[in-house]
Amino acid sequence: MRHDKAALVIDLARRMAASAEGLTLGEIERELDVGRRTAERLRDAVIMLFPQTEEVSDPPNKRWRIRGGLSAFEQAPTTEELVELTKAAQGLRASGEPGRAAALEGLERKLKSAMRSTTLNRLAPDLEALVRAETIAVQAGPRPSADEAVLAQIRQAILAGRPLGFIYSRPGAEARRRSVAPCGVMFGRANYLVAADRESGRIQTFRLDRMSAVRAEQGMAPPPADFDLQSFASQSFGIYQDEIEDVVLKVSPDGAAEARAWRWHPTQSLEDQPDGGVVVRFRASGMRELAWHLFTWGRQVQIVAPERLKAVMAGELEAARQALEAARL
Repeated sequence: MRHDKAALVIDLARRMAASAEGLTLGEIERELDVGRRTAERLRDAVIMLFPQTEEVSDPPNKRWRIRGGLSAFEQAPTTEELVELTKAAQGLRASGEPGRAAALEGLERKLKSAMRSTTLNRLAPDLEALVRAETIAVQAGPRPSADEAVLAQIRQAILAGRPLGFIYSRPGAEARRRSVAPCGVMFGRANYLVAADRESGRIQTFRLDRMSAVRAEQGMAPPPADFDLQSFASQSFGIYQDEIEDVVLKVSPDGAAEARAWRWHPTQSLEDQPDGGVVVRFRASGMRELAWHLFTWGRQVQIVAPERLKAVMAGELEAARQALEAARL
């Protein structure tokens, strides 16, 4: 228990040192999942152990931060943290994201170069063993593309609040020049720019691998004031955004255990059934991607609602049937 408390104090000190504006007592409660009295005791312990802790007035609150950072001893990463960083970089490189992988690999080198040689020598054998023992499973699907130059232009436009111009090419459609207000980037099976139309304000998505001649333009084009990227991303089952609907799926008893452990959607709720099955409910858009996923469940999942999801599933199955029949001819 004493070790646990000491770990919490060090964790809080790191959080205070990593925050430019500092932490309030309420933020300490939420980030460390502790009560008010515990948060106060942890704050007092940090102030006692780290005299450089500053109290910052932020009416009606007070904040505490540690300027100048912590020592290498207090900031030394654990074996598990370094392993996860290495695996994240390997996963990005294996999925066709060399630019993002290189950024994490550079961070890993900086962390290791800042560590004391005795600490690094102590961690090295375990780190090497775990990296060899764990790997990223390769999943079928499109290889996302995140060209470093494209990402740099997008980030530049977002930070400056400027318009982003590019040529967008889609299969079966004529390439056209677009100018949008960039809101963010969603990384997944394919990588997408999320942007607002400069005239209507409508939020749209654009695949990065279909964008060319990307550049930040002159002028101002901030995203809509009420736009939140995380909320936008959580509306859809996957990337595609269309009408949001109530989804109801009935999972048979033989698939119920797996369904209960599955993260279907941030809005999901699960209802156990008398026969041992489970009913999954959530609100989402992206019926096509959901239909693709449900196909992997076979007979274990029955679509109860919405009707559009049933129609999309039927259409995808018919297209697959026709392709199979054509292959037999």
